[in-house]
Amino acid sequence: MSDYILEMNGISKEFTGVKALADVNFKVERGEIHCLIGENGAGKSTLMKVLSGVYPHGTYKGDIVFEGNVQQFHKISDSVKAGIAIIYQELALFPDLTVYENIYAGNEVSRGGIVDWNRTIVQAKQMLRKVKLNLNPETPIKDLGVGKQQLVEIAKALSKNVKLLILDEPTAALNENDSENLLELLRELKDQGITCIMISHKLKEVISIADKATVLRDGKTICTLDASKGELVENVIIKSMVGREIDDIYPKRLRRKFGDRILEVRDWSAYDPQLGRQVVKKVDLHVKQGEIVGIAGLMGSGRTELARSLFGNPKAYRLSGEMLLRGVPVELRHTSDAIRAGIAYVTEDRKGDGLFLIQDIKSNLSAANLRDIASRGVINDNEEIRVANRYKDSLNVKAPSIEQIVGNLSGGNQQKVSLGKWLFVGPKLMILDEPTRGIDVGAKFEIYTIMNKLIEEGMSIIMISSELGEVLGMSDRVYVMAEGRIAGELPIEEADQEKIMQLATQ
Repeated sequence: MSDYILEMNGISKEFTGVKALADVNFKVERGEIHCLIGENGAGKSTLMKVLSGVYPHGTYKGDIVFEGNVQQFHKISDSVKAGIAIIYQELALFPDLTVYENIYAGNEVSRGGIVDWNRTIVQAKQMLRKVKLNLNPETPIKDLGVGKQQLVEIAKALSKNVKLLILDEPTAALNENDSENLLELLRELKDQGITCIMISHKLKEVISIADKATVLRDGKTICTLDASKGELVENVIIKSMVGREIDDIYPKRLRRKFGDRILEVRDWSAYDPQLGRQVVKKVDLHVKQGEIVGIAGLMGSGRTELARSLFGNPKAYRLSGEMLLRGVPVELRHTSDAIRAGIAYVTEDRKGDGLFLIQDIKSNLSAANLRDIASRGVINDNEEIRVANRYKDSLNVKAPSIEQIVGNLSGGNQQKVSLGKWLFVGPKLMILDEPTRGIDVGAKFEIYTIMNKLIEEGMSIIMISSELGEVLGMSDRVYVMAEGRIAGELPIEEADQEKIMQLATQ
């Protein structure tokens, strides 16, 4: 007989008439790693917020049974006391406090009502050892990389005697080494008897680590796949998530016909005065009309720095070298110069730099090109509505209306809005920095289809991606960066993952 640590039975949740969860059933066995998967907007995070008390008892229908007892969590602290901890993609740490202060924030070690800092530091060291993090607990959080901060979050959860650990997209912002270290830690925690629920869009990750995976689609439970029965395979997962077969994750273009060079840089370098070093070193690169040029490389290889230096240099690097647009030398001193020259840049950080999360779809779509919908400095509201509806429809942004707040959209739909914002400026060259980061396989397919359509209409694309499959599946030609320089250039016919990694690690 199965020993379920968690059963969520008939969970339904609505937001102003929109049904986010509809009679969801979700069961997790004690001591397993159970992945929760589905497209953006499927209801995964909403279900976990119900479980953790973010959405309190009474705001949803259904029952939560934890360790055999029906629970009524009215706030997050109630679920924490029961032994449930959730770690979100956006880490909830205090950057100016130390590691040990963060681990025990809200759970202070005290005697007689007074915090015992010496004992706190000793216990923090024990928690750090559990997550295999060898550092001084007095280190400020802001001095740590994202991978180590993620481990501090887990140490914080372990300090509360967690029985069920929930991780929401834990590797989304990590490089491959940090991701593998985190997954290995989860395996070790499983051996120690800690049950894990992990939300992830990375199918290879799910296949490598999950004992079982439950699929949600449109707020409903579709199925639970069992690794021991051979059910956790990519094509089965994809079909369950999107409700259809995706025979080829990377859609083929009808034609690959290239025009003249639209962009060329020669001996291009960028010096970052804040870091005190060169971040881009003597790069030679070109892009033809109708071409997707992939830029691969490890984290810190200079890919984003190169993109920013080409897009009007918003970070105020000291630039040298030559840039030519359609064969004509240019100097782009500001992002507005780049926009007027026909270049657009979709940032890798859509939440931090790409979108106004507290504003609606309409305002975001028009933000980069207000001049085209204004007369004498006054925005034409009717024209803004027309433009917003046009891009919402053409990009298939799933939202009730253009008045929807962007922060409430799924990651895939946020990315479409970010893309639409820059399409409205009418670029000839689009720089896409991690265009599918943090979005599910169905939304990825839609983004790829949009990219192909733009190429067939004569646009050119530079695509920066950490996913080698994406680089190989979508590019016509690949540049590989290492330590700020171009380590190699590969026509797509000759490129493979091994060659790219050899160049990236030179």
